[in-house]
Amino acid sequence: KARDDGPAERAEELANLAAAQAGDDDAFARLVGPHRRGLHLHCYRMLGQLQDADDALQESLLRTWKGLPGFTPRAPFRAWLYRIATNVCLTTLASRSAESRRRVDLDEMYGRIGPYPERALDAIPATRSGPDLVAEERETVELAFIAAVQLLPARQRAVLLLRDVLDFSAREVAGLLDTSIAAVNSTLQRARAAVEGHR
Repeated sequence: KARDDGPAERAEELANLAAAQAGDDDAFARLVGPHRRGLHLHCYRMLGQLQDADDALQESLLRTWKGLPGFTPRAPFRAWLYRIATNVCLTTLASRSAESRRRVDLDEMYGRIGPYPERALDAIPATRSGPDLVAEERETVELAFIAAVQLLPARQRAVLLLRDVLDFSAREVAGLLDTSIAAVNSTLQRARAAVEGHR
């Protein structure tokens, strides 16, 4: 879920952005630091494997660094980061071999995915407060959810995660994926139904 940053946090982000765009490595680290673990978790949810998530995160940060001079802060920096990470994951999924894309059932998918380490999960700050919401958030990295999500087509997977897990609006997801709000809503309905069916 997006943080509700106040004016001071927004000013700090803009200052770090300007410095990073001028080539300041430390400012770049400060800029992406608050998002790094969340991006890694997003890549894990998309790809289902820690090694793939590690690779996707590194590629996402490299693309962010390279694209930073052209970034204008019309949209939140967080949204731009997740757009890059999601596209890296979609590219990874598209390039997987035909063998890995063949239809599998939920039991087989359990054998393919690797669990997210508990110690790494504990280090990620909760984006929701209250015991029920924290528990719900933790469910999004449990093997049952990850396995079910892995059975979705790549675009459905991205829409479901961006909308239901990261709480981006339909309009934001449409912008991130270069599609329409209607297409996002339709894709989300199909993804939710499929995940419920698998679970």
